[in-house]
Formats: sequence, structure tokens, C-alpha cells
Amino acid sequence: MLSLAVEKRAAASKADAIRKTGNMPAVFYGPKEPSTPVTVNAKEFAKVWTKAGMSSVIILKDGNAEHDALIHAVDVHPISGEPRHADFYVIEKGKKVTVAVPLEFVGAAPAVKDKGGILVKVRRDVEIEAAPRDLPHDIRVDISKLVELTDVITAKDLDIPKGAELKINADEMIASVAEAKEEVEEAPAAIDMSAIEVEAKGKEAKEGEAAAPAAGDKTAAAEKKPEKK
Repeated sequence: MLSLAVEKRAAASKADAIRKTGNMPAVFYGPKEPSTPVTVNAKEFAKVWTKAGMSSVIILKDGNAEHDALIHAVDVHPISGEPRHADFYVIEKGKKVTVAVPLEFVGAAPAVKDKGGILVKVRRDVEIEAAPRDLPHDIRVDISKLVELTDVITAKDLDIPKGAELKINADEMIASVAEAKEEVEEAPAAIDMSAIEVEAKGKEAKEGEAAAPAAGDKTAAAEKKPEKK
């Protein structure tokens, strides 16, 4: 089992000052454990977090004391993604815990590979209840069972570890295959040429109307002079 050394710190200690030493602030707590501010080596924490995730139990070594705990929450830098603070949930001895265990989809689905379907991952994790040391890092989902476009994988199809209990409905869907639909390009709307022609003629007629003669325009005046009898 993975372990991580922690050291108690003053609650008022500055987070930035802690990080400059290569450590990071953290806290552990639980049903029988008071909230305790600690520091942990930032690089060591990153290694353990990568391997344990948030569903595997780790051992917190606090001097001579040890605590079974889960990584409960992690605050990361918005740009670098590096962890900046962590919460550890200390598990009460002899008690089972309920956690969301991530799903890992493995294999190849014939319905996708051979029949052009699209894999739909309905869930990314499932909740299970188990003794702390029986908690898996993840649960594998074998999608090779999806042979036909109508096939689905439900929670009851999952390989749940011995001693663990599924805490969601057994019939809840985990993965399915959607049939790929060919996009039909819509034909452009028919253009009413007669409407365009009428509108054009109307425009021409308006533009062809005689304009009022401007002052000093002898040609226009001559055209409008009445003939002598």
C-alpha cells in the first residue's frame, strides 16, 4: 500500500512560504479524527496521487502514528495544473467506505470497429462500498461485449471486486453503441424568378419616371413648351 509522510503545521502558517520549501499545505480529518493541518512533500504527493487517485487507500505517516486515508480533494494551479493543497479523509478503523471508483474502458467493440457504430460512455465512475483495503484503483469495462449496435453494458455486467458492493442500480447503463447517421445535405430553397422579375420591373419603372426640371434647364423647358397653333 502507498504511504505518504506528513508533518503537523500551525494553522496560521502561510501557504506561499510552505510551497517555497518544496512542500505544500494539506489537512486530514475523519469521523473520529479532528481536522489537522499538515504539510507534505509536493513531489511525493504528486507521485502518490497519480498512482492512488481518489479511490485507493494510502497510509499517512504522522510521526509514530499511521492513518488509513483517501485523497478527498485536491486544489491545483489553474495554469500549471500542479497540486497546491490536499484534503485527506481518514477512514474509521473497521468501517466500510463508499467511494466513486473510476471506470477504465478496455478492448475493442465489434459494433464500433466492424459496423460503424459510435461508442457512448454513459458513466465515468461507479459507487461501491468496501473495506478500505479492498477498494480498487479502478474498474475495467470490457467493451468487446458490444457486438451488435443494440448491445449495452449495464452495472450488473461489471467485474466488482470480492467483498465490494455496488451502490448504484444494477440495471443502470454504463456504455452503449449509437448508430452513426449520415448527414443529408439540404437542397437550397427554390428561387422564385417571377417575383424577382416583377420586383426588377417595378424598380425600373420608378427609376424611369421623369424628374422635375431643374432651374436653368432649357432642354427640359423646351420639351414641355406648348405647340403654337
